[in-house]
Amino acid sequence: MTTKSSPFIWHDLITTDVEAAKAFYAQVIGWNMQSFPGNDDYTVVSASTVGIGGIMAIPPDACERGAPACWQGHIAVDDVDGCADRILSHGGAIIHPAADIPNVGRFALAADPQGAIFIIFKPQGSESMPSAAPMTPGLVGWNELHAVDGLKAFDWYSKIFGWTQSRDMDMGPMGIYRLFATGGEPVGGMMTKMPDMPKPFWAYYFNVESIDDAIERTNKAGGKVVNGPHEVPGPMFTVNCQDPQGAWFSMVAPKR
Repeated sequence: MTTKSSPFIWHDLITTDVEAAKAFYAQVIGWNMQSFPGNDDYTVVSASTVGIGGIMAIPPDACERGAPACWQGHIAVDDVDGCADRILSHGGAIIHPAADIPNVGRFALAADPQGAIFIIFKPQGSESMPSAAPMTPGLVGWNELHAVDGLKAFDWYSKIFGWTQSRDMDMGPMGIYRLFATGGEPVGGMMTKMPDMPKPFWAYYFNVESIDDAIERTNKAGGKVVNGPHEVPGPMFTVNCQDPQGAWFSMVAPKR
């Protein structure tokens, strides 16, 4: 469907308590926080000087849908409206129709055919976003989809966004874990979710220097560990957590 691969470029937290969330992630991940110019309701979070996302209150329309506190990834596209049409024609859903954010860009909130939610986004202007080395602490180091059917999900995202298969890992009874790339090295993986997970979702892993130290900070700040820590190929170490408002987040590090 597309020849140009669309990368993840931004990650937002919508939450029930913005100030508490800002304090929590500043302590656990070490992000810098700054209000967006002209909009005190949106806080930009940065790893050093590189913006990675933002924190905002759950929008009223999302509250009406019963949306929980959660992280949402933004996938960069050249044409939000055209991409929304492709999503719809291939079995996905548009939850919030394409709209402009003044001085920022155009977006739409979407879901894949299995129900996992994401945002398609076209930034305003032609300036490239600042970047840093992939393993820099505070950056999003991995984007992971837990789907009803991981391999079918990959086929769909490949058609819509041009993502490519990097390699497969056989997890035995847990099935295949497929690494995918959006141009260059792998940036995430897809798998069939565990039966006890109520619905499909995207999980985002934030880079930290040490998993054990990050777990200690999480517990001290009022979050909780849901799964892990685990050693994964690399070798790397991961842990899945919830913040005090209930939003799921994960962390990845090169050492325990």
